[in-house]
Amino acid sequence: MCRLLITITLFCCSLTLEAADWPQFRGPGGQGNSASTDVPLFWDQKTNIAWKTAIPGNGWSSPVVSAGLAYVTTAVTAEEGNGDISLRVLCIDLADGTIVWDVEVGRLNTDVSIHPKNSHASPTPVVTNDRLYVHFASHGTAALDLQGNILWQRKIDYEPRHGSGSSPILYRDLLIFNCDGEQSPFVIALASESGQERWRTPRPPIAEMKFSFSTPLVIDVEGQKQLISPASDVVAAYDPANGEQLWMARYPQKWSVVPRPVYANGLVLICTGYDGPAELLAIRPDGTGDVTESSIAWRAARFIPHNPSPIIHNGNIYMVSDNGIASCRDLQSGSLKWKERLGGNYSASPIAAENRIYFLSENGMCTVIRAAPTFALLAKNDLQERSLASTVPIDGAMLIRTESGLYRIAE
Repeated sequence: MCRLLITITLFCCSLTLEAADWPQFRGPGGQGNSASTDVPLFWDQKTNIAWKTAIPGNGWSSPVVSAGLAYVTTAVTAEEGNGDISLRVLCIDLADGTIVWDVEVGRLNTDVSIHPKNSHASPTPVVTNDRLYVHFASHGTAALDLQGNILWQRKIDYEPRHGSGSSPILYRDLLIFNCDGEQSPFVIALASESGQERWRTPRPPIAEMKFSFSTPLVIDVEGQKQLISPASDVVAAYDPANGEQLWMARYPQKWSVVPRPVYANGLVLICTGYDGPAELLAIRPDGTGDVTESSIAWRAARFIPHNPSPIIHNGNIYMVSDNGIASCRDLQSGSLKWKERLGGNYSASPIAAENRIYFLSENGMCTVIRAAPTFALLAKNDLQERSLASTVPIDGAMLIRTESGLYRIAE
């Protein structure tokens, strides 16, 4: 009974923290679900804008939030005029949008090429109660305290194609991220305290086109932690403590994989990559070795995104394809419940809050629907600004990063 009470207490506390903070890409659980309340439903350029703060430079990292402060990364042309790009992290007060501090954590030269839809600051940071971890792919990874002091910096050598994309995650005392570059891709874990390498695991030598941009997800399978990490041609599960590969599932000739996995009710969902339509795979994560033939519960190949991650809510999967077709599928069977064209193109991953799903298009239109097995449109909110970063719901507000700055939306 004592253990049960402790578990219930910790669970309630975690819900409170989830409602207040957004510590990583796609939120507290890494899957886009929010426990926040009073999340706004309506806004436009003039309505329900609490504040807008201009963010210098360019970046498509999403904000992270802790204790009333938001943190974003950006890439700014250096003032010296020598062609360098300053890689920076900013701390912003959520009360009024004031920039509390702005710190450079690295530099690169402008001849480093990226995809037109990418930026030099696309990976989303990770924030804890006393540290901030920022990642700029092979250009540098760093830990800072929450006053903006750099605690450690580290460069991991690999060759990204089209720029950075995969966000880091924090597991216990490890900072883990994918390094799926053009050659010899791998997954790596650094000690969060010091930045020293703890483990490095090469990808299975399968893919011809090796580069991908997904962010891994740690799940619990019957008491065993698994790091689910999609790559080109294959998704693999690793022991996050030591990097040992546990299982893999193949999807040949599917490269440049971007969406983050999601997990619920015994199924891991993986969106595959380019070279024709993407597929959605539902995988049972209880196997070992190559589980391609034994553990794929179902597949779907219509209206599957190449870039936005899916989201699971109350036994249903919600997605939006890159060309704007939203859909809902049953988690257990994969059967299609509805599809609806929203209009526009999409890169940002949807979020769920207060039984709603929020889809943000690349031109700043946010379509809000009821999270339900039948389509129900609730609102269309247009900021009329380019946006590829995922939205961040917090109690009483929504944060949206656009090409020109960071908005706090509040009704």
